[in-house]
Amino acid sequence: MRINKYLALKKISTRRGADLLIQDKKVFINKKLAVLGSQVNETDVVEVKDAKPTAYKYFTYNKPIGIETNSPQECLFPLGRLDKASHGLMILTNDGRITDQLLNPKYSHEKEYVVRTKEKLRSNFKQKMEAGVNIEGYVTKPCKIKILSENTFKVIITEGKKHQIRRMCANLFQEVADLKRERIMNIKLGNLKPNTLKEIKSEELAIFLNQVLRQS
Repeated sequence: MRINKYLALKKISTRRGADLLIQDKKVFINKKLAVLGSQVNETDVVEVKDAKPTAYKYFTYNKPIGIETNSPQECLFPLGRLDKASHGLMILTNDGRITDQLLNPKYSHEKEYVVRTKEKLRSNFKQKMEAGVNIEGYVTKPCKIKILSENTFKVIITEGKKHQIRRMCANLFQEVADLKRERIMNIKLGNLKPNTLKEIKSEELAIFLNQVLRQS
């Protein structure tokens, strides 16, 4: 395992922060100075000199339609993506420890969307979506659908293939007119205005981190 990944898994630093610690000659493997790309085995002894704890920050961000997935602040990066035509909730952070645990589909974290289609939903749409849809050879995991109107539905998925919901709908002959993400696990968009940030903290943050980090 690469040393930066090891330090991230041990929650000593993010991978990016680990590289900086290595460059500053603060990381040692079996008493020897580590270099970028050094490998660590189970029996190795890793020491980090004078490492300051990272002040991790977490924010909800309401991404507007028409902009690429990015962060309005340089020190933060998005956990997951929303395509340019979609909008709604994103989580921004400087905590690289939780990226894999949140995005890897094997962990089955719920993400909730409200979707409006251009045409009226077909009578068997809910049944077919919930069962899993074949998108170019990959069958999506079962999801939960709630029909809100003749052309609007709510969907909860636990994976995040590229353009997954749009591709699922297209396979069922429904073209998406609007797609908005409203929830990731326990984190909700609420009434947050477009293109604004809100810090995640207190009990909301504790629940979120407990669900994510317990799987690391």
